[in-house]
Amino acid sequence: MSLLKLLSVLIDYPRDELWEHGGELLAACADPELAPHRRGALEDFVRALLATDPLEAQDRWLSTFDRGRSMSLLMFEHIHGESRDRGQAMVDLVAAYRKNGFVLAARELPDYLPLLLEYLAQQPQTEARDWLQHLNHIVGLLGARAAERGSPHALLFEILVDYADGKLDLAPLRQRAREEPRDDSIEAMDRVWEEEAVRFGADALQQDCSPSGRAPGPPQATRQVQR
Repeated sequence: MSLLKLLSVLIDYPRDELWEHGGELLAACADPELAPHRRGALEDFVRALLATDPLEAQDRWLSTFDRGRSMSLLMFEHIHGESRDRGQAMVDLVAAYRKNGFVLAARELPDYLPLLLEYLAQQPQTEARDWLQHLNHIVGLLGARAAERGSPHALLFEILVDYADGKLDLAPLRQRAREEPRDDSIEAMDRVWEEEAVRFGADALQQDCSPSGRAPGPPQATRQVQR
């Protein structure tokens, strides 16, 4: 299992079958691309995850990534927000997937980070690094926010930053994460719902079914840990 595939699995919603492949996950932590201190930290992350009850791990994941938009794993949500540019970016990304023989077999949006990492794991390393360099600031900010919230997933984002080029200065991102208001409280999420415009008729159908729509709850993936 490649490093990017491993990170894809670990960042994704922890499905029950993950615990069936613990040995493979631990073996993949020895990837020579990782610095020694990163290999040890990643192995500790995997061991801690495998020692956690699946229901507890799933609840922690939802608390981290499914409350508020600041920790969203949908990359274009951070780049384009809800603008129309996001829809076109989705179309272009799906076209890139298909051009390289990567057919979506899940009800996920194409900019979902674990899905993107699975795709990049199948591409030449230079191309994968180029893609990630364009996302490095977003990935670094996700890592800073995860660290600020005490989530062990911060390590995974920091490894991705290292993989891309390792030159991103994380200090300003950590400062931003410390200063920005949290959006994962019940009160903050209620305010977001109150501010959302209510749409009716054909316009509502057109917008809600556009590529910028997000399926509720955890991602409905069909991908599994590969042997």
